[in-house]
Amino acid sequence: MSTYVPQNPAPLGAPAALSQASSPGMAPRSGASPFPAPDRPSLPAALLPPQVRAPRPMLVAALGLGVLAEVLLDRPRWGVSFPLMVVALLGALALLGGREGWQRARPNAWLAAPLLVISGFVAVRASPWLLVLNVLTSGVLLLLLAHFWGAGRVQRLGLVGYPLVALGSVLKGMSYPPALVRDSVDLKVAREQAPRLVPFARGLLIALPVLTVFGVLLESADAAFASAISRVLAVDLWALFGTAIGRAIGVLFSACVAAGVLGHALRRRKGRELGEDEVAPARPRLGLTEALTLILAVDALFLVFAGFQVAYLFIGGASSPAEGYTYAEYARRGFFELLVVSMLTLALVMALARWTRRESPLAEGAFRVGASLMVALTLVILASAVKRMALYEDAFGYTRLRLFTHVFMFALGAVLAWRAVTLWWRPERFAIGAFATALGAVVAVNAINPDALIVRLNLASPTEPGRPDVGYLSTLSADVVPALVRGTGSSVEWRAGMLGRFADRLPEEAGATWPEWNLAHWRALRALQDAGVAVR
Repeated sequence: MSTYVPQNPAPLGAPAALSQASSPGMAPRSGASPFPAPDRPSLPAALLPPQVRAPRPMLVAALGLGVLAEVLLDRPRWGVSFPLMVVALLGALALLGGREGWQRARPNAWLAAPLLVISGFVAVRASPWLLVLNVLTSGVLLLLLAHFWGAGRVQRLGLVGYPLVALGSVLKGMSYPPALVRDSVDLKVAREQAPRLVPFARGLLIALPVLTVFGVLLESADAAFASAISRVLAVDLWALFGTAIGRAIGVLFSACVAAGVLGHALRRRKGRELGEDEVAPARPRLGLTEALTLILAVDALFLVFAGFQVAYLFIGGASSPAEGYTYAEYARRGFFELLVVSMLTLALVMALARWTRRESPLAEGAFRVGASLMVALTLVILASAVKRMALYEDAFGYTRLRLFTHVFMFALGAVLAWRAVTLWWRPERFAIGAFATALGAVVAVNAINPDALIVRLNLASPTEPGRPDVGYLSTLSADVVPALVRGTGSSVEWRAGMLGRFADRLPEEAGATWPEWNLAHWRALRALQDAGVAVR
């Protein structure tokens, strides 16, 4: 049995690369140093280009969605096209993620339900206020769904986490379109062929002045040739190619948006992200005595104020404005101040619950009782603000702003009540409850159909008998037409004129394409036909 002994053994402690290079038949790799390279500083993870899963299918899907968005959304109005676009985007996300992606996304898939409902209201309501509200809410829900598609839980976010996730999704999504192109398209061939185009470009630059001189001379030599050149130069290139260029830019923009959503949803995560861990509790910095002193002082002030409000607005019935005030002055003077007080109280309760030291069950109970009393008294103050707004509306009529303010106040009351509940049970779930309340408010304001409700309420109790604010009602959307057709009583005298104004505006709706179809516009046309009003 023989033992192999190297002929030129490397000395002890010599580098491995040097030992291999000194062995017979072994040579160092071309261009490689025989000594180890020094460590290079690496970029932070946030600055590294994103890694994309299945870049080519994702790029094809993004381009397809870009073309679909250009076909559906490049219209004077959005109707059924918007919810169809949302469905297509969710379908592409589910297909690209596959079964494994759906398994990871299932805990947060409930976000798709309010997204589909709220986006669907774009095809149901005609109010421009609701259009903006529904599109913005759908965008926020889509950003949240993309962030939580593969990991995390929405309910683990804190109150500040929701805007941070939405903003972070927008910023991170911007990096995915170039990453998809980089990973899907072989740019090496283009870089190799680029030098061959340089001589051709130089030839064009040389030929341009020569052709100009010869063209001017030949144009002067022959009238028919000059006429043909004039016709060529008279062609409006922008009219010929401008539409195509604009559509191409629209497709690219929509494809970039789709690529950002798809890439961010199906990204390879590096490290922990917002929503993957519960929000860490803050270190208490305020003593219990100081906090209870503040809480009890505010409670005492609110209790006195609430006593006056209950005595005048609710028990007294508010049959006349307060002494020295008109209805308008009384409502305007108090409403906004009370609304601000309610919002500040909510912020105060949240801050005290986060920063107050409660080191024993007795201390915890005393704090919860005092804070709950503050919330209860704040609800009375908020009810006072609602009552003042109702007085103002009874005197001066209903508008969109006043109706939306009503919905906001009821939503704020629900958030305050939820804050009181979370003082005693699951404090970390306050944020998800507030988020759900906001979604519920958006659905509610769509369900009540604000423009139609404004017409019904103003007809039921006009500011002057028989004379509602015709000028304002004429500015509302097509949502009001069925309510106008059904209007009776004092509205009969001016109803025909109002319906005529809407008949002048609705021919554009009658000639709309199918992506612009909207239930409110369709119902308005049917109502006018049933009332015998000709749509011009």
